[in-house]
Amino acid sequence: MDITLSTCFIAVDDHDKAIPFYRDVLGLEVRNDVGFEGMRWVTVGSPSQPDVSIVLEPPLADPNASPADRQTMAELLAKGLLRGVLFATDDCDATFERIRAAGGEVLQEPMDQPYGVRDCAFRDPAGNLLRFTQPLKK
Repeated sequence: MDITLSTCFIAVDDHDKAIPFYRDVLGLEVRNDVGFEGMRWVTVGSPSQPDVSIVLEPPLADPNASPADRQTMAELLAKGLLRGVLFATDDCDATFERIRAAGGEVLQEPMDQPYGVRDCAFRDPAGNLLRFTQPLKK
């Protein structure tokens, strides 16, 4: 039996801000854009990984959620506490410079980590933590 990742989810509060970041800054392709009951889901993914998708979803994708629950999720998202995603890159420094030049919110400049990677970190427009890792050369 083989188990692989097909889809993961990132909460965003404004798809019109998220799409240009994920598409134009990170270079992911938009694969789907679906609305339902006043909510929106946008699927993006790397052209080099056609079988793996990232769904940009509302912070609380439940039409029956209470206003108080919606407010709580919006506050957690604003603090960057809902999701974190790690992307692999073959050049951490070039990736960092490209995202920073595009106005990405820098959390950590590229640095070698004791666990064997060089990485950097940004926040997306919704406040989610995004890390970009490159294996250290031995």
